[in-house]
Amino acid sequence: MQQLADKIIFLTGGSLGIGFECAKAYADAGANVVIAASSQGPVEDAAKQLGDKHLGIVCDVSNASDVERAIHQTIEKYGRIDAIHNNAGIATPSKPLHETSDEEWHLLMDVNLKSVMLTTRFGFDELKKSRGSILNTSSLVGEIGQENHAAYTATKGAMNALTKSMALDYAPYKIRVNAVLPAGVWTPMLRKWKEEQPDPSSIENYLNNIHPLGYCPDGDVIADACVFLLSDKARFITGAILPVSGGAELGYRSIR
Repeated sequence: MQQLADKIIFLTGGSLGIGFECAKAYADAGANVVIAASSQGPVEDAAKQLGDKHLGIVCDVSNASDVERAIHQTIEKYGRIDAIHNNAGIATPSKPLHETSDEEWHLLMDVNLKSVMLTTRFGFDELKKSRGSILNTSSLVGEIGQENHAAYTATKGAMNALTKSMALDYAPYKIRVNAVLPAGVWTPMLRKWKEEQPDPSSIENYLNNIHPLGYCPDGDVIADACVFLLSDKARFITGAILPVSGGAELGYRSIR
């Protein structure tokens, strides 16, 4: 039996990177997937690759009216929502806090955090009906920090705390709320970050070595964990902040 058979999953940022790997995994597990993302071309391409029973919606996840419209379109097409996966996020700029502009700070906060508030606000009634799930894509750096990414790590640390509070608030409604924490994962966003670094040629070796399992993975490893967390196999898991990191958070290591 497919783990997500007939579930309706609303997935933000699902057209590229980890999000699209999740979209494919959810579809393979039997779900109907709604991809809500900001760029029309990638949204249309992703939905086309998934097939006719899935839906792509162009949506600015930091804009309340866009999110409300996207949630409404989902309910109109499928009649319900079983899960919301808040995956949309941005990581740049690569700067310490004192060099971060107001505009950069607000954009990071709006895309990475305000979007969670909006999908929850407009999807909550449907999740109550379905006794559904919320899943947040966070990052290991929200727990351990990262140099020259102060604003980004602030959003992910906040997301981890938010996940726990949401889990408590929504447990009476039997809505589960969890987060996954990737470390390095090869995505278009990570490749962009690589090129912003002082010595891009050294980054691939660095990313392999920070993971004790010895390599920087693709997004499918995150997608497999997400399928589990949204499935009934995880029916008694809520408030979990799950590293999917190859052990990157463990111990003192010499990076060679």
